[in-house]
Amino acid sequence: MPGFEVHPGFSLHVDISGGGPPVVLLHGFTGAADGWGEFRDLLDEQFTTYAIDIIGHGRSDKPYGVERYRMATAVEDLVSLSELAGARHAAWVGYSMGGRTALHVAVAQAGKIRCLALVGGSPGLATEAERDARVTSDEALADRIERGGVEAFVDHWESIPLFETQRRLAPDVRSRIRAGRLANEARGLANSLRGMGTGAQPPLFDALGDLAIPSLFLAGEEDPKFAAIGQDMAAAAANASFATVPGAGHAAQLENPSAVAAKVIPFLRHVFNQGEQR
Repeated sequence: MPGFEVHPGFSLHVDISGGGPPVVLLHGFTGAADGWGEFRDLLDEQFTTYAIDIIGHGRSDKPYGVERYRMATAVEDLVSLSELAGARHAAWVGYSMGGRTALHVAVAQAGKIRCLALVGGSPGLATEAERDARVTSDEALADRIERGGVEAFVDHWESIPLFETQRRLAPDVRSRIRAGRLANEARGLANSLRGMGTGAQPPLFDALGDLAIPSLFLAGEEDPKFAAIGQDMAAAAANASFATVPGAGHAAQLENPSAVAAKVIPFLRHVFNQGEQR
């Protein structure tokens, strides 16, 4: 499907499939719209999914300047795209970077979102010192991508402890994930880190108490850092719950897609059914 021009000269790509109530999908860093695998297939049995290539990734545009990558601008563009594509008042599901982004959408544009489900998401970093350190780290990583190229970076990215559990995946699944990462471009990945990395984004801790839409936070049971973050977010938000995913690390929707679907689908169905009864 062609991209939608959400700003003069700037387009985002969305892949639409399935049938039923609308669900927007936001991938993680180095991912793309076509990287959701079996989890999306399960969603498509009951919902229309709108898998978006976030700026700098996949088939979406990859501007040279960083400004379009800033979180506030990215949020506005994503909401514009969802409306142009027909996904008004949709459920939003995000993984990792996509989870952080979906949470920003929910905080900034709560009236346009039905509900929120995040896998390995976070509200950012709590202190200025942490954010400054992460910005420095991400700038070094962005420079590394631009100097060494995408393949060398992907080799490094796949070796970090966060993705250790993905080594248990079937070879064909790992091959598809790697191919998706390699399909990205250095400029897009580097600017994504600079514009909407965890340190660059505004933190949302203080906003969670005002998050009234139904929210489900998930994390793999072998991802203790993000499990603790998810529990904290669920405790702080007004209408939220947390669940762990067995047999999975950070990318739980890839490592145990049926278990994630078994938690997300009933949550989405309940929210949409409530809307129909009003």
